[in-house]
Amino acid sequence: MQKWTKSPAAPQQVSLLLFDDFSNHCLANALEPLRAANTILGRPVYHWQFLTPTGEPVQSSSGLPILPHGALGACGPCDIFMVIASYNYRALSTPHTLTGLRRAARSAGLMAGLDTGGWIMAEAGLLEGREATVHWDALPEFEERFLGVSAQRAPHVFDGDRATCAGAMASFDFVLRLIEARHGTALSVDIESFFLRESRNLQLRHGPVSRDRLVAAALDRMRAELETPLPLPAIARQLGCHEKQLARRFEAALGASPGKVYRHIRLTAAKRIVEHTGIEIAEIAVRCGYENASALSRAFRLRYGCAPSAARRAARARSQPSRL
Repeated sequence: MQKWTKSPAAPQQVSLLLFDDFSNHCLANALEPLRAANTILGRPVYHWQFLTPTGEPVQSSSGLPILPHGALGACGPCDIFMVIASYNYRALSTPHTLTGLRRAARSAGLMAGLDTGGWIMAEAGLLEGREATVHWDALPEFEERFLGVSAQRAPHVFDGDRATCAGAMASFDFVLRLIEARHGTALSVDIESFFLRESRNLQLRHGPVSRDRLVAAALDRMRAELETPLPLPAIARQLGCHEKQLARRFEAALGASPGKVYRHIRLTAAKRIVEHTGIEIAEIAVRCGYENASALSRAFRLRYGCAPSAARRAARARSQPSRL
């Protein structure tokens, strides 16, 4: 059973090794969930730095330049080390890079290869005897070249302190799994909602909270019906299941009841509106399915420890430029 929430954790350090011709999409999908986690929790639970093999700038496959924080050889200990490569991956496994990767692996809690990053990890001997995946275009050749690696046709693979991810689209789900394992399912639900709120009809079909299709469909309905929350029996009928079955599936997938998850989604939406708009609290209450401003304020205080007005003032203070 998933943990719905977990105790606050100390910040984690994430190092991202980039090569020329890396995918913008892959980098964004790896980085934005971490940034969203910091935003939603209101504190930095992830710090990150960009590295390149030599410390020189690199360009993505579409020409986006990245100025790194340092070189691979100067990388210190970190909690998560991500190797992000996309095109021309065969030429990237230089002796200098492979030596640097082996050194980095000794001081990283988890080393992960994204897109074709797993190929370079395998060249360094870091996946020997492990299960792993790479971008599906490279997988047949990967299987033939690295006989000591158990190649898997999967979006992402975890094997001890090694992990691999098959491409840019899978990277978002992969990082969500890391966040979920450390902070609980509630935060991963919030992050999905954060990125899906502009389109009610989109779903992450392979993400941590979407592995159960029934749960994913129920979440989609909950997100779409904030102002007039649907009764749980009505959601179950729409999905062609019994309310008790829906409850069991939620507990198994998320570690919480459908009602608790629904309230969480509505209150998260309310907080977002409070912090990013000037809409009156009474109107926000209506938009998020609360009877009145008092009902919203009570729920808000229980979850966030302050009134909505105080949260709004704090958000505005954070957005003000500092004065020297």
